[in-house]
Amino acid sequence: MKRVLVTGSNGQLGKSLQEVSRNYPELTFAFKPSEELDITDSEKVTMFLSKHSFDYCINCAAYTNVEEAEKDNERAFLVNAQGVQNVALACAKNKTVLIHISTDYVFDGKKETAYKIDDLPNPINEYGKSKLAGERYVRKILKKFFIIRTSWLYSDYGTNFYTIILEKAKRNEVLKITDEQLGCPTKASHLANFLINLIVNKSTDYGLYHFTDGEAMTWYGFAKRILKDNGLLDQVSLEKAQNYRTFARRPRNSVLG
Repeated sequence: MKRVLVTGSNGQLGKSLQEVSRNYPELTFAFKPSEELDITDSEKVTMFLSKHSFDYCINCAAYTNVEEAEKDNERAFLVNAQGVQNVALACAKNKTVLIHISTDYVFDGKKETAYKIDDLPNPINEYGKSKLAGERYVRKILKKFFIIRTSWLYSDYGTNFYTIILEKAKRNEVLKITDEQLGCPTKASHLANFLINLIVNKSTDYGLYHFTDGEAMTWYGFAKRILKDNGLLDQVSLEKAQNYRTFARRPRNSVLG
């Protein structure tokens, strides 16, 4: 029976993995939130992996606040780069296969078509830069790894675009949503199933992957889809926001092919 460690298990992907894992009794999972296993603590990470002999580690631990990363890039790099290096080194020492989650924000968004895995990354914000640094540590340290870039992750868990839209819709707020960015919304449970199936199927096709639900749309289009799927489209005022501005620069096109 394969033993699987999931770091950062209190995030939406971690919680989705907990839900999906019930369908895979042939695997033994250890779900560790960041409060219990801080990946920035290299000694603790190494000791924990050495003690429990995991076959796989799915690293969901990440600093994901894009706006705050611009103001506190040291914290973003501590988690998304140094923390990932710690996990990769521990995996190398204990012969654990690492499945690491990365992001569409490693690209600058200037490409007109979908980004392929061999396209050159060029992040334009601190979050993207820190995630790319993490990717590079994994590739430098390990031979047996999967780096999975994904985008616009959503679920019923926690605070994400999906839950925010539904909460505002139920309060009858006017929704002003940008149509200046293009990407692929990805349901966290779909990604969770993909990750676990890499293990169940004993995949040895190591390397870099792009995983999304495949349909490109703007944030406005995604909001419209959410409202429609929940029977709220005719009950809420949805407007396009042309002048979408944030502190962090964001890629206009981050569609992953």
